[in-house]
Formats: sequence, structure tokens, C-alpha cells
Amino acid sequence: MKKRKIPLRTCVITKEVLPKGELLRIVRTPTGEVVVDETGKINGRGAYIKKDITIIEKARKSKILDKRLECNVSDDLYEEIKLVCEK
Repeated sequence: MKKRKIPLRTCVITKEVLPKGELLRIVRTPTGEVVVDETGKINGRGAYIKKDITIIEKARKSKILDKRLECNVSDDLYEEIKLVCEK
């Protein structure tokens, strides 16, 4: 039986290459809305962040998501990301 390839993605903060399942995808949709993509299939420009509260705080302070998604990311979204990571 053939082995299935595990997709790898890079965290925008730590630059670690990790399996896609260990990261959280944040997406700017074509309409300009920024959402948390738990399924990994929402259409739009995405950025991956490690599911770790300290990494999320670093992202908030450095505003890396604003740069990567080319839009303003609200503090409410960072709170939503924290809730998703705690699951």
C-alpha cells in the first residue's frame, strides 16, 4: 500500500515547517473579511500560525498577520484564534 504524503506548511512567526494539522490557517477572503479557517479549504489568501498562545501573542505584537494578509486584523480575531487553539 502506498504511503500518503503529509502536507507541510510554514508558521509565519517561528518559521518552523510543521504538518498542516498542527497549524491554524487565517484567511483573508476575496471580499476582504479575515476569518479563522479550521477546515483549511476557505478560498482566499492564507497565513499559518502554530497553535500556541505565546506564538499568537507574538503575532499580535509584531502585526505579522497584517503584513502577510495585506489588511488590518482586529483584536477580536486574535481572541477568536486563542479560543480555537484552546480546543
